Amino acid sequence: MQRIWAREALLPEGWRDSVLIEIAPGGRVGAVGPDTAPTTDCLRVGVLVPAPANCHSHAFQRAMAGLTEQRGAEPSDTFWTWRQRMFAFLERIMPEQVEAIAAQVQMEMLEAGFATNVEFHYLHHRPDGGPYADPAEMSARIAAAAATTGIGLTLLPVHYQFGGLDRRPLGAGQRRFGTDPDRFARLVEGAERALGVLPADTVLGIAPHSLRAVAPETLAMLAALRPGAPVHMHLAETPGEVAEVMAALGRRPVEWMMENVALSSRWCLIHLTQMLPAETRALARTGAVAGLCPLTEASLGDGIFDGVTWCDENGAIALGSDSNIRISLAEELRQLDTSQRLRDHSRAALATAARSTGRRLLEDVATGGATASGRGRGRIEPGAWADLLALDTTHVDLEGLRGDTLLDSFAFAGDSGMVAEVWAAGRHLVRGGRHIRRDEITAAYRTAVRGLREST
Repeated sequence: MQRIWAREALLPEGWRDSVLIEIAPGGRVGAVGPDTAPTTDCLRVGVLVPAPANCHSHAFQRAMAGLTEQRGAEPSDTFWTWRQRMFAFLERIMPEQVEAIAAQVQMEMLEAGFATNVEFHYLHHRPDGGPYADPAEMSARIAAAAATTGIGLTLLPVHYQFGGLDRRPLGAGQRRFGTDPDRFARLVEGAERALGVLPADTVLGIAPHSLRAVAPETLAMLAALRPGAPVHMHLAETPGEVAEVMAALGRRPVEWMMENVALSSRWCLIHLTQMLPAETRALARTGAVAGLCPLTEASLGDGIFDGVTWCDENGAIALGSDSNIRISLAEELRQLDTSQRLRDHSRAALATAARSTGRRLLEDVATGGATASGRGRGRIEPGAWADLLALDTTHVDLEGLRGDTLLDSFAFAGDSGMVAEVWAAGRHLVRGGRHIRRDEITAAYRTAVRGLREST
């Protein structure tokens, strides 16, 4: 039984002082209660909050960070030109490099304050598109990385069949992704076997890539492969995607999904940066989670998610690091809110009368991320997974702060240097701001990217 005493903890009912949390051997919170005189057999922290899930990641793209900022021959650089560079990068990456890169990503997520990696995993095959001897080889590499880092893992094998809504074959850069429905079902079975080495909090979900890349009429069948498990999908990310869906299906992407799919809290729809206000309001009411990646969406020029309208409808939100160009919980929180301010010429756009901006966002992405990752409710309460984040209250920018103001300072003046301790399902993985296996993980990552970058 692990015991943590917090001077201050954010519980479902709000802030409470002098809280003792017990973590049962299976990794769930066993008890939460007041304790003004902690014993010596507990770890003392300043402030304890739920540690969110990182709801959307393509781990291998971490090795591309900083490599795609040059202007190409095209008159303008867009998401689509970036994608072509990403496809070229994929021609060289091998399974052992994927494992080392994924471990680095997961370690950085933990050190940033995330407890879980929700991996939107579409890199399945050899560079020529042929299967590995084990079709789930790449899924096994993501699982092996999680075994090294200890992070909670929700693995989402991705079905990716077509090069567009006209059902053209996949291009050369996409051949490592390709699956038909039967091949995808076998890949999911292999991924389930690969995850067998991981702890009980591990989750396997499903990810139809997008309306562009799958047969829309197969969505219900794909979701039925894992009844009750999370289903994630890119939706309404770029103007080009909206135009293509309109031309092929006669509806905007969100309109088509709401008319043809039984959306619920099982679904996490990624980006949603190209929605009309009426679509935003209606989709929020379905219970589907908006999977937001503000740093990547800014990097790729996708657009700005309408967080004000969505949150006014009590829509569920989660945060992910997507391309992993920068992995920072504090910076994702900040970018989400400040993008609303820039668009609307406002301040504290997502605060409420009862909760400051930092607190509202942290609580909402913890609960929304838990839903999107299949990990429960995302709160510090008995029976929940012990996904916990302790901030360093000795940090100069947190000196003398408490409660909501402390979380505002983390979100708007802070960075990962304020993260002191992190637990994933009770596994104490970040101690004093540093992952317990940082040196070996970083050494393996250096070796992996050196080979890739020397040939770039």
